[in-house]
Amino acid sequence: MNKNDLWFDASCCFIANQWLEPLSGETLELSNPSDGSLLCQIARCKQADVDRAVSTAQKALGGEWGKLTAPERGRILYRMGQLVLERADQLARLEAMDVGKPLKQAKADAIALARYMEFYAGACDKVHGSTIPYMDGYTVYTLREPHGVTGHIVPWNYPMQIIGRSVGAALAMGNATVLKPAEEACLTALAFADIAREAGLPEGALNVVPGLGAEAGAALSSHAGVQHISFTGSVTVGKLIQSAAAANVVPVTLELGGKSPQLVFEDADIDVALPFLVNAGIQNAGQTCSASSRILVHRTRYDEVVEKMAASYSQLRVGAALDDLDIGPLISARQKGIVNNFIDKASDLHLAAQGSVSDEVNDGGHYVSPMLFSGVTPEHTLAQEEIFGPVQVVIGFDDEEHAVQIANGTQYGLVASIWSRDGARQMRLAKRLRSGQVFINNYGAGGGVELPFGGSGLSGHGREKGFEALYGFSTLKTVAAKHD
Repeated sequence: MNKNDLWFDASCCFIANQWLEPLSGETLELSNPSDGSLLCQIARCKQADVDRAVSTAQKALGGEWGKLTAPERGRILYRMGQLVLERADQLARLEAMDVGKPLKQAKADAIALARYMEFYAGACDKVHGSTIPYMDGYTVYTLREPHGVTGHIVPWNYPMQIIGRSVGAALAMGNATVLKPAEEACLTALAFADIAREAGLPEGALNVVPGLGAEAGAALSSHAGVQHISFTGSVTVGKLIQSAAAANVVPVTLELGGKSPQLVFEDADIDVALPFLVNAGIQNAGQTCSASSRILVHRTRYDEVVEKMAASYSQLRVGAALDDLDIGPLISARQKGIVNNFIDKASDLHLAAQGSVSDEVNDGGHYVSPMLFSGVTPEHTLAQEEIFGPVQVVIGFDDEEHAVQIANGTQYGLVASIWSRDGARQMRLAKRLRSGQVFINNYGAGGGVELPFGGSGLSGHGREKGFEALYGFSTLKTVAAKHD
């Protein structure tokens, strides 16, 4: 990493629009997943730093930030989005080196972040209350108001996108925010904070406290001065955060894991479906909560789908993030170990195909070949547990009822897709699938900033993205005025 990549002080936290050293003076090493080299030092924030950030956010609510009107907030958020677009290439390079994803994917994330800010900028003055018909002599209406200080704990796989859908929505509603990025990848979170300052966001509206989850994350999720917590990450950590917030009776939005299926019926257009079937499983090296790791196929088309997916897999190339191939490295040696452990459990399965790792990769990188397994039963470990790596399984089904049974047969419920030309079937299954999002003859709808996102079961609860996120980052007040 060269000096031009870091135009901000990565070894500091960001509080009150200032770069401040952590009170302990301690730092953490941030490594490059592509080769294991040291990228930079980041701040190791702890309880005292979180206290300082929350206090600053509280002051912002009573200061300049809290006094802004909704249109004024919107103008600032819009400027933030425009600055993100201007620096999209810089942000993409940071994200690629930090997370390990190919440059083209990182660039798409930067553009998505800008789009989130544009969307929420335009939505600031469009969240309305309502009037309620009531008894004679009364006028009753509702107001949407910010929670106050909101805490945002974001993961390492999609920092920019998740900051946009979480922090962007919270700021649009007038909350003051404290952001704790993942210790494995926090550079674009810090860069975004500097962009927010440059765009004119008043001090204290956005504060960033990098550090370990067990220290900074735990301090934020249990802080008595925080009125709402938003978390995206693992089921295990999500349970800890919800328990910590419960002690303060604080609402929590959780977006956790997934084991998302795509259902391919006998009347599906396989050639149209093929890129969605493959890309939804291997994007960001499969390190995606909404990754489609299960492909469910009607038995009459099973061999055809496996054959065509295998042909695509054999062409996949894995390499360093800045080489911009199909797939980059996993985030860490630990994650590589987890994925390889799952692969070891696939010895009884048929390896239909796998991609290739470039000969040019550094031995210190965390690379895994993408793998496609067929002959998989719905009960198999690889069909039940979230792998969080570039591994997909293909499962056969007999009929519509069987397909629904398999699709709903895990503890997750985040995303699903239906591939069929039968309109009646599309509508039936869209209702029956236990999933926060259902796509018909597509997967992901191009990211869908406007589309509410969240799950059920172990996939979490609450909704992000779209207007639903604004409702989640606000509280409803009812006013009843008696005038007779």
